[in-house]
Amino acid sequence: SGAMAAASSASDLRRAGNEEFRRGQYGPAAALYTRALALLEAAGEAAAEERSALLANRAACHLKDGACRLCVADCSGALDLVPFGIKPLLRRAAAYEALERYQLAYVDYKTVLQVDCAVQAAHDGVNRMTKALLEKDGVNWRQKLPPIPTVPVSAQTRWSVPSAGAPGENTPPATAPRGGPGESTAASTEKARTLKEEGNELVKKGNHKKAVEKYSESLKLNQECATYTNRALCYLTLKQYKEAVQDCTEALRLDPKNIKALYRRAQALKELKDYKSSIADIKSLLKTEPKNTAALRLLQELNRV
Repeated sequence: SGAMAAASSASDLRRAGNEEFRRGQYGPAAALYTRALALLEAAGEAAAEERSALLANRAACHLKDGACRLCVADCSGALDLVPFGIKPLLRRAAAYEALERYQLAYVDYKTVLQVDCAVQAAHDGVNRMTKALLEKDGVNWRQKLPPIPTVPVSAQTRWSVPSAGAPGENTPPATAPRGGPGESTAASTEKARTLKEEGNELVKKGNHKKAVEKYSESLKLNQECATYTNRALCYLTLKQYKEAVQDCTEALRLDPKNIKALYRRAQALKELKDYKSSIADIKSLLKTEPKNTAALRLLQELNRV
């Protein structure tokens, strides 16, 4: 039937999109997911699972490109089609976090933990949001939260138990092929953490070159802000200033106000003689921490240049 043909070419488009995504081509990947979605619009309800997975994938592209509002819209669309999907919830939470809408991010991270309590990224997110909300709203921050949805038991088991439905009735985690956007399992997160800690140990011993290798392996598995800022520190020590700037920029994409990332990027930019950008980074850092002595010292040095 026509609907079947549309679905098969939509899945070809999705596979091509995943390929682009893996190569870091987020714009082209999003365009392929959009074409696949257009093909499935006609199939309507029959393709709800597939459309939800495509929207979640396109949301991942938006998140990588910093288009947080588009990411939120796609995740919400994916969740309307298939409620309580882990990937769209996590991606929407990350987008809300970047938009500094910490309450909404908190609710999404908490919802993920109801669906599957083993998702490390959600535990980390809840911890970050708790800190941010405590700072912003004080000790009574919980009273200001929007309601956290109750996840029905059917949705809780659905993600951990392979679906026994008709063939092809895959739940979203199965529809995104291995290595599709955001393919992060608890195991790879754990492995990434171990590698990061090995890197930290090497830094303590002064072996920055070897530490860079460990951090790089860790980042392949899990793109974490602290790992980027740690690797940037190694690059600074090794006088690889361009690489240090790149890592700090990645870290700031994940956490726009990260103090270490701003400070280290300012240090690297100073070495690259880009004084204007260096001063700009220090000034944004001092907005968050006006009494940061290291930053104030660096600013004095820069003003003398």
